[in-house]
Formats: sequence, C-alpha cells, structure tokens
Amino acid sequence: MTALDLSSPVAVVGTGTMGQGIAQVALVAGHPVRLYDAVAGRAREAADAIGARLDRLVEKDRLTGAERDAARARLTSAETLSGLAGCALVVEAVVERLDVKQELFRALEDVVGDDCLLATNTSSLSVTAVGGALRIPGRFVGLHFFNPAPLLPLVEVVAGAATDPASATRAYETARAWGKTPVACADTPGFIVNRIARPFYAEAFALYEERAADPATIDAVLRESGGFRMGAFELTDLIGQDVNESVTHSVWQSFFQDVRFTPSLAQRRLVESGRLGRKSGRGWYDYRDGAERPEPHTAEPADPPAYVVVEGDLGPAADLVALIREAGIEVREEGGDTTGSLVLPGGRLRLTDGRTSAGLGGVVHFDLALDYRRAGRIALAPAETTPPRALAEATGLFQALGKKVSVVGDVPGMIVARTVARIVDLAYDAVDRGVASAADVDTAMRLGVNYPLGPVEWGRGLGLRWVYELLGELRRLDPSGRHAPSLALHRHAHVSDAGEGTPS
Repeated sequence: MTALDLSSPVAVVGTGTMGQGIAQVALVAGHPVRLYDAVAGRAREAADAIGARLDRLVEKDRLTGAERDAARARLTSAETLSGLAGCALVVEAVVERLDVKQELFRALEDVVGDDCLLATNTSSLSVTAVGGALRIPGRFVGLHFFNPAPLLPLVEVVAGAATDPASATRAYETARAWGKTPVACADTPGFIVNRIARPFYAEAFALYEERAADPATIDAVLRESGGFRMGAFELTDLIGQDVNESVTHSVWQSFFQDVRFTPSLAQRRLVESGRLGRKSGRGWYDYRDGAERPEPHTAEPADPPAYVVVEGDLGPAADLVALIREAGIEVREEGGDTTGSLVLPGGRLRLTDGRTSAGLGGVVHFDLALDYRRAGRIALAPAETTPPRALAEATGLFQALGKKVSVVGDVPGMIVARTVARIVDLAYDAVDRGVASAADVDTAMRLGVNYPLGPVEWGRGLGLRWVYELLGELRRLDPSGRHAPSLALHRHAHVSDAGEGTPS
C-alpha cells in the first residue's frame, strides 16, 4: 500500500493551531487541501493565516514565489461538511472530547466515499474508541502530529483495534511522503511519547515533594548532567501545567490508575492556583516583568583530594577514572568491591545505585551523567552523618574535573539516575507489549521530546542489569510499586547478562 497520490484532496477539520499546521504540511507536500470548522468563518480565517505563513516561507527562501502561489491555489475552505465530499483523507483536529469526535466522524461517513481514509490527531483519547462507532472502522487511524506540525518531524501512526493494516500502512506512507518521520504504534494510553515520557515529569515533581532540591536545581541537573534539552519544571511551564497534568491524568486513568503513572499533588496545587506556566505569567517559575530567574544550587569551591583509590567496577561512571588522571590527581586502582567506589582520604564516593547515603554509613553518592566528560554539572547526595571532609573532597574532585556541583538531599536514586531508569523501564515494557518496535520507540523519544538518546539505546549503554538493580532498590525503599521494574526489564536484564540480544 503506497502513499496517497498528490492529486488526492486532503481535508482538515478543526482550524486551530494544530489543524492549521497539519493543513500546511499537506499543502506544501502538494495536495489540494480543504479546511472546515464548525464555527462559521474560521475556515476562511485559517486559510488566510496559512497563506501568511507561506509568505514567510518565501521570505526565508524555503519556498519559491511560484510554489507559494500554487499552494494557495490548492487551498480552499468549506462552509459545510458536505464540501469535503471526494476527499481521500480527512484529518480531525477538534476538541479532545470523545463524544464530539465520534459525532464528527459519524457525520463524515455520510459525506465521504467508503475508500476515504479517516484520521484523528488525538493525543490522549483511544483511537479505537473514537472510531468504534463507525460503519467502516477499518479505515480509521490515528495520525498524531506534534506541535508545531510544520516544524516537528515526528508523527505517531496509531492503529486502533479495528484498523485494517492496509489503512495504517497508507497513513504511514503518506506521512513519510509529506517529509515527516512516522513511527507505527498500537493504540495504548499515551501511544509512545506520552506514555514513556511520564517519568521525566513525575520523578522531578516527586523529588521536589521529597525536598531533594528546588526546581531550578533539579532542572539544571537534568540539563547539564542528564543531557536533556530542558528540565521538567521549565518544560511543563512551556507546555502549560494544565495541559501536562491533563495528559498525565488521562494516561493514569486509562491504565486503571496504575501507580507508575500517578499524577503529582504539587502540580495539582499549581494548576488549582492558576499558575499554568508561561501563558499565565507564573508556573514553577515567575515570568512576569522584572522577575528574577532563580539560580540552581552550586557548591562553593573546595580543594580536591590528594589521591583517589578506585575500587571495583564503576559501571556507567567508568569514564571518570581517565578524567581524574587528566586532572592531575593520583589514581590508585584496586580490585574488590564489585559495586565500585572512589575512595578519598576523607571518605567514600559512589555512583547512586538506588540506596540512600545514610543507608551505607555516610557514603557520598553522585548522580548519573549522560557523558561524564561533557557534563557541566554533577549532583552529590551526602547523608546527614557524612563527615564534612568527605563532602568537601567529593565536591573538590568534581570541580577539578571542570564540573559545577549541586548538593541535593539524600534521596534514593538521586535525579538523573532514577529518571532515566524509569524511562528505560517503560520503554522496554512498551516494546515487549507490542506498542512499538525498539527502533520506533527510540526515534519517537528523540524526535518527539528531544531526548539525547533513545531509551532502549540508553539502557543498553548503561547496562540493563544496573538499571534493573537500581529500580529494585527504589522499590525496596518505596513499596508503593511506582519504581518496580517491569517483567520486560527483568527478562532483558538477565538476557543481556548472558550476552544475548535486545528488543527489536
């Protein structure tokens, strides 16, 4: 099954920001496009707005004047649904209400031909439920574009329980012909991106509630150590706290209140107070005129240790040994302790493994980094009983490696490690449940939310046994089950120990 022919008309119903963006994508790809909106006059206004954006593309040399004129000639507005007759594809981008979408598609079936592909751009509703009342549910798919649709490459192509494989394939190939990067996924809550991304927000909010650190510090560690483009607090302020919470709540409810997706009380209070982020002027941060952006906690300069003894295998932090040598600090290597430690004259330093520093007699834990050489900041978590000298030497060590240091509360798994571990776990769980292939999961998370690595790839790099054991320790300290590793991760962690493959 191939993509729709460029001569085939495409309709977009709903002419808000997303609808206009989808229409522009189809239009620039070469299709005749018809716009429809239930509110009189809005389709014409949307056509004018799209025309203005085409003008800007010409100004930026992304379209020629001739291409713009041809595109404008292909763009029309329809005053009634009957004006969409003869379309080969209709994409819906109306309000996120199941009853509204179902009513719309039932009406569309009376207008378009039986071979017309029908698609919803829903991000939170079940594709199966939206299309379940149709006379021909096999031609119904999800085409989940990301905002802004003309710029972001990812499209999740969602097959509902009743979707014919040929329809899903045609939708997939059409999205690709439009210059997008489609990924195929099954109809499960959150699809790929909104399902696997939940821990990025949930763990940050939980760390705040646990008083591990303030939002600015957590965000800085996620960016500068974890390699994420934005921290969870600043990102949700950009998205809108109400929008982000609504998606979280939808996924949680759709999974029958699975504890892994539990919404945040702190975020609920933020929404209740009207602090919705940038759009309201205040969220986790204050965006009003004259407001100062809070700075992350950064430790004062400290002297590095005279030497470091490396005991055992440092696992994901093994690159630190070369960095310490390059900084001119004496390194002595010893066998033994299989968990891996950096022994300083005044104490012991370990990569977080899901336990607290207090539970290990005052060990100072340091957080995971995407790349220890390139990381600009490292978080340290001492226990209340940690000797001041041990913390000072640990701080001085990482400062000697060119890192800023943030000292955070003694919480299990710290910031980056437990966030990444949970994302990896949900990714492997999704692959094993047939939501999407490992390659599509990695593509979706890199393109959809700008993760520095796909989570399946990230898990392989960290070592699945390390991820599994860290989550196991978190589960021991938090018996709610939120951090419990999935059966999929359990299986793949043991498979990887045997030197066998990873999910495909």
